[in-house]
Amino acid sequence: MHSTTVLLIESGALLIVLSLLGRVAVRFGLSPIPLYLLAGLAVGNGGILPLEASEEFFEVGSQIGVILLLAMLGLEYSAEQLMTSLKQSRMAGLLDGLLNALPGAAFALIMGWGWLAAVALAGITWISSSGVVAKLLRDLGRLGNRETPVVLSILVIYLPVLSALVIGAGLLQGATALVIAVTVVVIILYLALRHGRLLSKAFTSKHAEPLLLGVLGLTMLVAGLAEQVNVSAAVGAFLVGIALSGPVAHSATTVLTPLRDLFATVFFVFFGITTDPASIVPVLIPAAILAVITMATKTLTGYLAAKRAGIAIPGRWRAGLVLTPRGEFSIVIAGLAVGAGLEPQLAPLAAAYVLITIVSGPLLARIPDSAWFKQAVRQRRLAAEARERAAGATEPA
Repeated sequence: MHSTTVLLIESGALLIVLSLLGRVAVRFGLSPIPLYLLAGLAVGNGGILPLEASEEFFEVGSQIGVILLLAMLGLEYSAEQLMTSLKQSRMAGLLDGLLNALPGAAFALIMGWGWLAAVALAGITWISSSGVVAKLLRDLGRLGNRETPVVLSILVIYLPVLSALVIGAGLLQGATALVIAVTVVVIILYLALRHGRLLSKAFTSKHAEPLLLGVLGLTMLVAGLAEQVNVSAAVGAFLVGIALSGPVAHSATTVLTPLRDLFATVFFVFFGITTDPASIVPVLIPAAILAVITMATKTLTGYLAAKRAGIAIPGRWRAGLVLTPRGEFSIVIAGLAVGAGLEPQLAPLAAAYVLITIVSGPLLARIPDSAWFKQAVRQRRLAAEARERAAGATEPA
């Protein structure tokens, strides 16, 4: 059978299965992300029914999926909103690095893997999955919440720094990559702030087809250039989104939504495809321990960042818990580390760690919206108010 024919059959059958899984998730009020990951494990290397011809197609589609997720997330916000949030969360970003990178580094040193592996594992445990977080914010209807810009600022501004430090092979090369990455982000943010309206005028919001081609082309172009200088394609795509404004941004969201839904699903499936289930079993317990520790520290990071921004208690928990999933960037860092000849166990450990956080993260993110959580927060607030009144009553006149 011709390879193209096999590709069409495999892709079509898998998309039908994913459609059914999506309906199951909607039926039970769950995020479909874990189901998409399990589907990828089933058809990946070592799975029940491995794909033969369509893996390369899903690889390219997964990259487009991350780019579209971040670009459309950027369309929801202006450059001014992002800059305000960045100013408010500078300390939160530093705290994020300390709380979430140090456990990974310490874990690698305890295992005797050496300093280079410790740096790599620190990166794996540090950064949240922008793709998963973007989809969670959309699925849970939180794009308009006050804490969401805080989440985005933590995700976006520190990705270039992390990528440059980990990818740089030597001290000089790493420092150079870091300077280039930060400079590129600053330039793009400046252009978005000062000349974003001019960019929007280059597109028309009245005709869907030219708008779709133009915005998608610009997003992929900037994402590719950003990747070239170690800024991360996802960050480049996000910055394109915030640079567009007005009717163009609204119309672009409408025409890009179906593409985003398709390729975002492909991204999560491909992550499962590239993970061998057999390699996960030996490192499952260490990965679970590391996941519990760093999910707690990541929750604390988001909580404190939202608190500093003046967000109420429910919003603080939403900001913290939605950051817990790790994903595409952790896998990229692990691949670079193993490819450079570091500890071979780093790859399956990273895969198991990411799977645990990526499956449990969407479930944890829903906790602040549950009735029992809201009731607990309400009771705590009432108890605090009662103590304040009692303290005021006992003070001498």
